Amino acid sequence: MSTVTSAWFDCASGASGDMLLGALLDAGASLAAVRGAVEAVAPGDIRIRAEKVLRCGLSATKVHVDTATRPPHRTWHSIRATLAEAALPEPVRERAQSVFARLARAEAAVHGIPVDDVHFHEVGALDAIGDVVGTCAAHHDLGIGSATATPIALGSGRARSAHGEIPVPVPAVLRLLADHGAPARSGDSPFEMCTPTGAALVLALCADWGPMPEFRLLGGGVGAGTRDLPDTPNVVRVVLGAAAPDAFRDARDDTPPGADAMVLDANVDDLDPRIWPHVLARLMELGASDAWLTPILMKKGRPAHTLSVLCAPSVLPAVRELVLTETSSIGAREYRVTKRELEREITTVAVGTATVRVKVARHLGRVVNVQPEYEDVAAAAEHLGIPLKTALAGSIAAAEGLAEDKRADS
Repeated sequence: MSTVTSAWFDCASGASGDMLLGALLDAGASLAAVRGAVEAVAPGDIRIRAEKVLRCGLSATKVHVDTATRPPHRTWHSIRATLAEAALPEPVRERAQSVFARLARAEAAVHGIPVDDVHFHEVGALDAIGDVVGTCAAHHDLGIGSATATPIALGSGRARSAHGEIPVPVPAVLRLLADHGAPARSGDSPFEMCTPTGAALVLALCADWGPMPEFRLLGGGVGAGTRDLPDTPNVVRVVLGAAAPDAFRDARDDTPPGADAMVLDANVDDLDPRIWPHVLARLMELGASDAWLTPILMKKGRPAHTLSVLCAPSVLPAVRELVLTETSSIGAREYRVTKRELEREITTVAVGTATVRVKVARHLGRVVNVQPEYEDVAAAAEHLGIPLKTALAGSIAAAEGLAEDKRADS
């Protein structure tokens, strides 16, 4: 289907992996794409089926994850290696890794053990791998960028686990939501309404919380839980749309439309400064649009930096994961912005016998900026055996000449 910019998940009846996957399939995600991604991770071990069911009279899609065998308990280390080696689209791989990383941290905190030693029990079983990878693949297939969710209903009472009977909400769910400051409520049903997998998926898919935002509606879907309750539909709903304000932009406005983007800020006051170049480079490798440091003075007069990262909503989970693991930050601020970019192209100019790439930017079809690529200028200086400043001056002069030619052609 065409690219969707926004989604809203209604978790009034909780969340689980099969419910979220069912909602995305019901909204139009390709079952073939989901099966292909799951097969890439666990060849021949998992079969994904979907059927239409009723939940409290409401039509919904119920997902079944069939497995031939029950594998032994798996560690986060082994699951991470499996995902890294699988032939998956990079956004699907990163989001699935983010989900399992969240689960591993939560389980490690609950049981007081190192993260890499966590045995996932039910979460590491093939059915849960199918839920996680399948949901991430369906999300990617729909082209969802930003997403919002309601506060999650958690349930009450007690539930069975690999460790015996435990209270609801289960400890891993509480830890997951608390670590990310996510809103929740008990809900109306006396059983487990939100599973750890469901909580981790919602956290990985959604950057905001609250009621359905303003956007132009494009469709939606309903995913069914296992129970059919008498008084309330046991479902997760997803609504898809084109995000405002660009969805309602006046047709007379000829400025380039803005794109939905996210900014993550983290204040860091105790990181070895030699680590910063590595962090900034890794953020750009993950797909961030930009990353920068701002010197600040924190409480008690401590010098520090604010790390800021600009990225697409789909990249935010991986960016957040890196910031929280590669720096000493213990939290971050995230907020949505509208990013407007000029139309651009890359061309080349000659500086002596060297070639230098030049970025040309246009506004409403008119060339407004040209800039040589610094790395090419430095390489040209070395190739020609001339000072860097001489190569830079020659590159700028050639770029300005190119710009005049392009302005004449505009």
